Amino acid sequence: MPTYYKNSKVDLTATSVTTLYTAPAATTAVFKSLMVADDSGSTSTITVTITDAGGAVFVLFSVKATVASATVELLSQPLVVQENEIVKVTAANANRLHVVASYIEIS
Repeated sequence: MPTYYKNSKVDLTATSVTTLYTAPAATTAVFKSLMVADDSGSTSTITVTITDAGGAVFVLFSVKATVASATVELLSQPLVVQENEIVKVTAANANRLHVVASYIEIS
């Protein structure tokens, strides 16, 4: 079973739902970190969801507050993302948040 250390990054320039990561076929990812940086001078909020292979949406963080001009680590434990599952993020305000996920892919 090969393992790969990776990251995914998005700059949330709009308030629409944005895909951060999609687990490839025959792959499981273990997210070790999910950081949100607020580069504005104002606080904002972020919503994080995971969509399973059947299309059902599960909320991981609902309207989670950020800190103005600071970085927040959202995960306190690893998050397992299975084959064909999708991690999505949504910002309450455009042009304020950057998201970086660090994970290990196992295939």
